[in-house]
Amino acid sequence: MATKIPVPIIDLFAGPGGLGEGFTSVVDKSGNRAFRIALSIERNEFAHKTLTLRSFLRQFPYKKLPDEYYQIVRGELNDVEDLYRLYPKQAEAAKHEAWKFSLGDPKDHEQIDKRIKESLKGEKNFVLIGGPPCQAYSLVGRARRQEKEGLNKEDERVYLYREYYRILAVHQPAVFIMENVKGLLSSKVENESVFNQLLNDLKNPVESYRKLHGKRKIPQSKYRYKIYSLVRKYKAINLFEQGFEPSDFIIRTEEYGIPQTRHRVILLGIREDIKAEPEILEPAARLISVADVLKGLPPLRSGLSKQKDGKQEWKMAIESIKVSGLKNEVDKDIWNEMVKTAENLSLPRKDRGNNFVPAEVDVDYLPKWYVDDKLKGVANHETRSHIKEDLWRYLFVACFGKLRGRSPKLSEFPALLLPKHRNAKSGDFANRFKAQLWNEPSKTITSHISKDGHYFIHPDPGQCRSLTVREAARIQTFPDNYFFCGPRTEQFHQVGNAVPPLLAKLIAENVKNLF
Repeated sequence: MATKIPVPIIDLFAGPGGLGEGFTSVVDKSGNRAFRIALSIERNEFAHKTLTLRSFLRQFPYKKLPDEYYQIVRGELNDVEDLYRLYPKQAEAAKHEAWKFSLGDPKDHEQIDKRIKESLKGEKNFVLIGGPPCQAYSLVGRARRQEKEGLNKEDERVYLYREYYRILAVHQPAVFIMENVKGLLSSKVENESVFNQLLNDLKNPVESYRKLHGKRKIPQSKYRYKIYSLVRKYKAINLFEQGFEPSDFIIRTEEYGIPQTRHRVILLGIREDIKAEPEILEPAARLISVADVLKGLPPLRSGLSKQKDGKQEWKMAIESIKVSGLKNEVDKDIWNEMVKTAENLSLPRKDRGNNFVPAEVDVDYLPKWYVDDKLKGVANHETRSHIKEDLWRYLFVACFGKLRGRSPKLSEFPALLLPKHRNAKSGDFANRFKAQLWNEPSKTITSHISKDGHYFIHPDPGQCRSLTVREAARIQTFPDNYFFCGPRTEQFHQVGNAVPPLLAKLIAENVKNLF
């Protein structure tokens, strides 16, 4: 197909910009970007700030960021607006590109369509990307809401994907990428599969929109979309005749060089007038482990909450496990490992870290992707505070993982370390505490990491803590110079909700070949 390079992108429900980062990281032999973000839309205040800052950086040549940006990250300049004032042209472009707006309300359709049309500047062959909010489909969320008979059709989040296919119907991009949780595949409303409905809507967006809303301002288009899996090869127009299974659309990210077992539904759609077909993704040569991406970061200690916090107080709190009465409740080898760790605690030179930590930083896996030498340290690398009893739990879980190669179930916890929760023994919290293991990919980084770190315990027992934002971002494959704005809870939320940029880059390379 004939189109201008770089190919424009419209990014819906953009979050902090993981999908967009992957697409705009694809360059040609001259180092020029193959894609450009024409418009990204996100409603969350802090994710939008992160998105705008990254949009600002994309106004400069690839990997040639202004020196003042590093000063902002290092805290040498006080306010990002100071940076924007230094580069008003680039700042204006970024603020136009990253739009803080909430999708889904029909009264806003005209405004949204106008903004998209202006951003595309007449280009018809663009790429639509995005992942409608997935809380309604999440397996964990559905279990928590006890939706055994199906989703609540009154929950507006169930049908936010309709805004996605409405934009397909109105603007007819050449290609689209839609991402969502695998719980989408088993979601039902009134015993009807949400996923099958979604496939039909995405294949026939104009027809589906007219059925739902009647004759609105929708083009008289004959175009439909062919839907492809990125992990199974088949003729897209005959899915059901070829033994298609919904699971064919699940990408198991650990199989493609992402250091976590994140399993997500990703659909690739191509407008039917375009004859090109995508290739499937090539599996990585090996699994990428937690150690591959975390071992180059400065070690830190956890903080202490509900009592005085300090290096010696932290050390004493962990050492006090020796007189806790746990000895006779824990397997001998694990107890010995816990005691040895407590007695040999070292106080990290960087203490608890900070929003920026000056340090020499390294990584074993893809250093050119992760590390930016001009940064001279690591951003968003600060630990949480935990009560003393949680420090003991983290020590137990990390030592258990080190020796057993897995995390203990709550039924394997000594009684003294069981959470003081009336449902602790019910089975609902069987995997509440989980250490990541050095030699394996991480478990999925989710937005729940913003609430507590129990499921994301650092593999090093001597650090006795949950992951930092930067460690979670490394596992999510964000480059080290990707700075997350807002309070730490909001930073965690952004990282957990994002699409891994490195996975997005693999998908973008595939899409580039279609053009």
